[in-house]
Amino acid sequence: MKRLFLLGLFVMATAITYAGGYRVSLQGQRSLAMGHTGVAMVDNAELAFFNPAGLVFLEDKINAAVGVSAVFSDVVWQNEEYGQMARTDSPVGTPFYAYFSYKLSDKFSVGLAAYTPYGSSVAWEKDWPGSHLVNDIELAAIYIQALGSYKINDNLSVGGGPIYVNGSVNFNRNLNRSLTDLEGNRSNVTIDASGVSAWGWSAGAMWSPVDSLRIGVNYRSEIIMDAENGDADFENIPNSPLTPFEDTTFNAELPLPAELTVGVSYQMNDQWTFAFDYNRTFWDVYESLDVDFANPNIPDSRNPRNYEDASIYRFGLQYIANETFTLRAGYYFDESPVQSGYFAPETPRNDSNNFTGGLSINVTDKVAIDASFLYSRFEEIDESYDYYQENGENVPFEGTYKSSAFVPGLGVTIKI
Repeated sequence: MKRLFLLGLFVMATAITYAGGYRVSLQGQRSLAMGHTGVAMVDNAELAFFNPAGLVFLEDKINAAVGVSAVFSDVVWQNEEYGQMARTDSPVGTPFYAYFSYKLSDKFSVGLAAYTPYGSSVAWEKDWPGSHLVNDIELAAIYIQALGSYKINDNLSVGGGPIYVNGSVNFNRNLNRSLTDLEGNRSNVTIDASGVSAWGWSAGAMWSPVDSLRIGVNYRSEIIMDAENGDADFENIPNSPLTPFEDTTFNAELPLPAELTVGVSYQMNDQWTFAFDYNRTFWDVYESLDVDFANPNIPDSRNPRNYEDASIYRFGLQYIANETFTLRAGYYFDESPVQSGYFAPETPRNDSNNFTGGLSINVTDKVAIDASFLYSRFEEIDESYDYYQENGENVPFEGTYKSSAFVPGLGVTIKI
């Protein structure tokens, strides 16, 4: 039964890693429509996320941008050897953003940003073949950031500020591949942690060597999330001294990796603008996840993850059709940080090709409606998770994953 405890600890720990292994790139409708580029674009208050150094270059005194997206995802798992197949039935995710900036003077602007770069839901079919790894998971992480932007001269600026993060996670899985109570209900565990908070920072710079070209760089620091006194609830446990599961609390620590983005935007003429961003996320900091349980009868858990650094290549185009309509399109390629043998169904993702588009409609000279869409196609992958144990032996969970997502979004830009 200690083996069952160890299995429970491991999978409960990996559930929390969903925040680290899954990045939601939906931080602005205009930027997303252009392939999620933005580190060198001076367009609206979305700069509060992409590169706060550019806020001081916005012409208007007050700038605001708010928006929300709807994430429709689909994941299919199949093991042809055993004739097994399962599909997710995940609820619609709704990541949001809200940005504000105020120009105090020609050289200095301040701002405030709230956004959700980590947050999603995955729900598999009940008692599917991988239910000993995960049934369902819900994650939410809200970033709140105070910002300052200073213009050193007409062509160069810097900016940044502290980040406060508040998050929660709820996760359920079956204890192993066969354990049930006397009525045949699968034994399972749910962990829940809320009010998890931490601090980080970001800093950026923007330089315009000529009027038509901007170069931007932005760095977002690593953030350590400490989950303390989270709840672990065991259900449908057989009434036997061989299954001494009982509710307890746990502590865990998770690093959200640092990331660096550099990019350029080039205004080809009065109508066309091209943008390119390169993002490097330093996932290698995530070597393992350690979980400590309050119950001394439950051994602490040490779980290797061994993520690798990963890159994202982003391309975008903007076309100003007239005073009312601006059209955008883009593409980005997103590398997965997960190495072979560590592919867990809590984060069913691989390298992906992402196609974007959208437009802005100027309702007045002060208000615009921004719309975008994203279609993500993850490369089909035949992979396994090799670190699940039963009876002292590793029991790999393997199969073929096919994943995709469609994300429409709507926002409003205001300038005064």
